[in-house]
Amino acid sequence: MDFLMLVNVFIFGTIVGSFLNVVVYRYNSGRSPLTGRSQCFSCGKTLSWYELVPVFSFLVQGGRCRKCKTKLSWQYPLVEVLSGIIFVSVFMQSKSMVETALLLSVFSTLLVIAVYDLRHQIIPDGLAILFAVLGLAQFFILVDISRAFQFPHVWTLIAGPMLFLPFWLLWFVSQGRWIGLGDGKLAWGIGWFLGAALGGSAVILAFWIGAAYALCIMTVQKFFTKTKDKLSLKSEIPFGPFLILATIIVYFTGVNFFDGSVNLLTFL
Repeated sequence: MDFLMLVNVFIFGTIVGSFLNVVVYRYNSGRSPLTGRSQCFSCGKTLSWYELVPVFSFLVQGGRCRKCKTKLSWQYPLVEVLSGIIFVSVFMQSKSMVETALLLSVFSTLLVIAVYDLRHQIIPDGLAILFAVLGLAQFFILVDISRAFQFPHVWTLIAGPMLFLPFWLLWFVSQGRWIGLGDGKLAWGIGWFLGAALGGSAVILAFWIGAAYALCIMTVQKFFTKTKDKLSLKSEIPFGPFLILATIIVYFTGVNFFDGSVNLLTFL
């Protein structure tokens, strides 16, 4: 792909990212993301088109509402930029149009889940089910249905419930204190999307990333901040974003802890 094409893909990705922000804010709120004009959450001002240009409008307005000057969340440009990067990464793989569209749907859903979990510390069943369905559809695009239930392909079908089971056990034994069942439902979709080996690698990597994040935050809070609400071993941290970050890393790099392989150039 030439540079201009990738720029156009990135811009389109940021536009989709702007819509994903709307989905995050309106999901389970009783408002459809497809209807109704966007408004400032503070003063209720209906936003004009020039206030909704991805990334650009946020920067020009200094991250504030033009009317009431209330600070806007950095979630808006970050989600838009991440969406743009994901779109470019998928398009650089030169997949078929059907597979490209499906992959973009998968990663867009994961981005919504990650941000929603960060905001509300819950993974909605509807989004987890949508991701699992999309992951299964991706499998059947890559594998002929006549061979899908034969080894080794059947391991991908088994991977979904196989990755869900450890999360369910942790949830059941702790009665939901250690981990939420939504993470297990997300892991089910990861198994169907990545398969057994890569899906397992993603879960392992997610725990490592989560542990590293917690240790870094606890160290910074202990030595460099004076906040009273410090992170501890009893603190609740949304695990879904770590699972999703690990899934994206494994998909684009091919990290496989079960055979020691990694291909950092799989998307080039």
